Amino acid sequence: MDPHLLRTYVTVARLASFSEAARELGYTQSAVSQHIAALESDLALPLLTRRPVAPTPAGERLLEHAEALLLRLDAARADLDRFAAAPRATLNVAASPLALHARALAALPATGVTLRAVPRERVPVAVATGEADAGLVDGVAAPSDPLRLPDVAPLAATGVAEEPLAVVLPTTHPLAGRTGLRLDDLVDARWLEAPTAGIPLDRLRAVHGEPAGRGFRTALRYEGGDPRTLAALAAAGHGLALLPLPVAKDVPGATAVPLVAPRLVHRTELLLPTGADAEPTGPVAEFTGRLKS
Repeated sequence: MDPHLLRTYVTVARLASFSEAARELGYTQSAVSQHIAALESDLALPLLTRRPVAPTPAGERLLEHAEALLLRLDAARADLDRFAAAPRATLNVAASPLALHARALAALPATGVTLRAVPRERVPVAVATGEADAGLVDGVAAPSDPLRLPDVAPLAATGVAEEPLAVVLPTTHPLAGRTGLRLDDLVDARWLEAPTAGIPLDRLRAVHGEPAGRGFRTALRYEGGDPRTLAALAAAGHGLALLPLPVAKDVPGATAVPLVAPRLVHRTELLLPTGADAEPTGPVAEFTGRLKS
């Protein structure tokens, strides 16, 4: 299966248009059509309907494999490129917003840094494919347990911080006076869904053992990346939020009540490429050294 043809197929399926895919890929529309026809011939299966442009059942199944296949190819190329790469004088860091706590920010070198806030699932991808020299990713885990990261490529993950979690709610909320809260008591509450700025609700359901779509109902969805805005939404009564306690504190109109059960922490991990050729040097070594000290 030719990866060039597979990449063309994924682009056409994503955009639902041969002409838009040609524009994005820099091909002619005729070349895109030829790529799709060649891939369908190779697999002896129709992958796309033409009007409208949409994956067939076989095409849907191929898409389930394609993203992972192309990602591993990109990661392999980036890994090999590091053998010939000259030492870098700059640092490119990809981080999920909640991983940007004070210690991480203080560890950044004074100059030559590009810091990009991205969704947490994109952090391992950015490091694996060479888009970033290092990554900071956060998540919820039991104390001292590593995060469960997608298997995009071999990466070295090191825990650099663990913080308590707190439920953020308005100061007028009936539970605001509690000294601690349990997830068991909050299954039927209305929550803020914030996949980037907060702890995703599907993670709360998984921790609590709730089936997909059950419990922890969404009152409002926030698609921004600022945790303080999420806390302000909770303060305004739009729903509860689960955040690291240091982020949740001192938000006007909000109360941060520590989560006491289950026993979970907010964990931040540093991600780096693996291999002898990937030994940190220059600004990367400076940054990782400060984080790990």
